[in-house]
Amino acid sequence: MSSDASNPVPADPSAPAQQPPAQTQGQEAAAEQPKWNFPLSPVPENPLGEGRYIKTAAALVIGDEILNGKTLDRNSNYFARFCFENGIDLKRIEVIPDEEDDIVEAARRLVKNYDFVITSGGIGPTHDDVTYASLAKAFNQPLEHHQETLRRMGEMTRHRTDMAQQTPEQRAARERMALFPARAEVLFIAPDIWVPVVRLEGKLCVFPGIPRLFQRMLDGLAPFLPLPPPSERPFRQQVFTSLPESSIAPFLTALQARTKDAGVRVGSYPLLAKGVYVSLIGRDADAVRALAEEVAREVQGRLVSEEEARREKAAL
Repeated sequence: MSSDASNPVPADPSAPAQQPPAQTQGQEAAAEQPKWNFPLSPVPENPLGEGRYIKTAAALVIGDEILNGKTLDRNSNYFARFCFENGIDLKRIEVIPDEEDDIVEAARRLVKNYDFVITSGGIGPTHDDVTYASLAKAFNQPLEHHQETLRRMGEMTRHRTDMAQQTPEQRAARERMALFPARAEVLFIAPDIWVPVVRLEGKLCVFPGIPRLFQRMLDGLAPFLPLPPPSERPFRQQVFTSLPESSIAPFLTALQARTKDAGVRVGSYPLLAKGVYVSLIGRDADAVRALAEEVAREVQGRLVSEEEARREKAAL
């Protein structure tokens, strides 16, 4: 997976890009937007132990704005695709409010049950951004400012006149975004992003809720994770048929019974008044392709690529 890496992230991710005044050609060159090239963190030892890799995952989406419908959650979908493409079995996605007790309970439970947990949202500068503080409580840690994060934030602030004019209270609010649980790992995963991925208990990784930033940071975190080997990554082939789902149900039921021991998962996903996508997932790509040919014949369908299926579903 890849996301837009063309624009650096501002010191306050919610801040709009500052528009320079009209300039001559020479002035434009002199006032060019600064380029950042912060060093990345070294890859730490495998937090799961030597030779082990991530098998299961969970996502914890935090935000009242998700639950009240103000904001559409795109991050859990991106994370689900990340997990599938890397052979990780995503077991759970939960959405909870910006409430300390909810975050504490969910974080403890998910870390106990899964190898890799991410949180999304609640790490900004305002009163309702309580994720770091809640996670510190969940894992019995004090909060402290992370000095390298503050330094990188400051570097990316210097050219911003709006932030240079902030009051002490406003600066303190901005610096809350570098107030982390004291014993957490702090992983800098991109040269032009000051926001780190904060990891607790070797499992739980904290991400911002802004989708573009979430996507870049998740992709950047991949080299730091003990991901499954390529042999454990699944292959998916989809078949589309215009037959009604009830007409193909008996065949799919028999097919799943026949292929279950081989580790193949069979699913059907109807599109209203259009037809059905049949999904075949397994680790043996050749076997899945051969099975898909059989399915296409039996259901009078056709094989479709992942990209084609994504486009057709997005157009609905």
